[in-house]
Amino acid sequence: MTRSSSPHVEHVTVHGHRRAYVRAGSGPVVLLLHGLGCDHTTWSSVIDSLARTHTVIAPDLLGHGVSDKPRADYSVGGYANGMRDLLTVLGIDTATVVGHSFGGGVAMQFAYQYPERTERLVLVASGGLGPEVNPAIRAITTPGFHQVMGVLAAPGLRHAATTTMRVLARSGISQLRDLDEVATIYDSFKDPRARAAIRHVVRAVVDWKGQIVTMADRAYLTEAMPMCVVWGADDLVIPVSHASNASALAPTARVEIIPNAGHFPHRDHPERFAKIVRDFIRTTEPSHYDRHRWRDLLHEGAPVRPAEARAGEPPVDPLGDVRHATPA
Repeated sequence: MTRSSSPHVEHVTVHGHRRAYVRAGSGPVVLLLHGLGCDHTTWSSVIDSLARTHTVIAPDLLGHGVSDKPRADYSVGGYANGMRDLLTVLGIDTATVVGHSFGGGVAMQFAYQYPERTERLVLVASGGLGPEVNPAIRAITTPGFHQVMGVLAAPGLRHAATTTMRVLARSGISQLRDLDEVATIYDSFKDPRARAAIRHVVRAVVDWKGQIVTMADRAYLTEAMPMCVVWGADDLVIPVSHASNASALAPTARVEIIPNAGHFPHRDHPERFAKIVRDFIRTTEPSHYDRHRWRDLLHEGAPVRPAEARAGEPPVDPLGDVRHATPA
């Protein structure tokens, strides 16, 4: 699929690092967070539609696109901090946060760390909802990835491979529809700084068994925040069954499965995707952070599964491994 033109890219320096983003429209803010190896252009087909009723902010995450690619903290917590600081510099207090794939994990972490700044949460084919992930993602964690990709990213081979991928993506074979986006990710590997950043990102969230970061122990906190989960029925990167996981973990979440769509439903069916997001925003009240309610939820903790209770195990620690992020 050919990318549509995107709005003018702006830049702002935060903590000494130059960050790129696009801004379009006016009204309540929608923050769009792209996935691993992508950039703001993955949202090109939906930005104009969403911008008719909202202010859309679509950044290039650090290490991606035309944002800086320093040796830095590429954990989901680090990215959540970066999004808080970007919004602050832009004069934005709250937003509906939409995250795709790895960006969904960042969106969940942002909502957890900064509930007072999150009006709603939209997860699109999101990480963090189950261990399964495409083996190609796991391969990035293996020793030698950086060196091998350096060879595969040589100009002639890269051009041939990306051209082939884009031709196959237009073949009409549903299993190949995502290759256009994969080609864009592959092309970004020509920059060794981008390869290094992506390797650090993946190692923070995936090991050889699959995903290691999960929202399961903190999903009960979504009781206080509207959440929508969108998935492509034919996703070959993260199984669509993870949408059911989200429904089980957060029973109040709205789940939308888009037929004839892969890992990028916002690109496969942009009008339907934009309508889902607009309708979700229109029919839900923005979350209003209540410190006392949040404290009560944390004290109550996640429900203890019967097997855990029988084994005499303590309840899951709701703070997980992000203790520094406890709201004030």
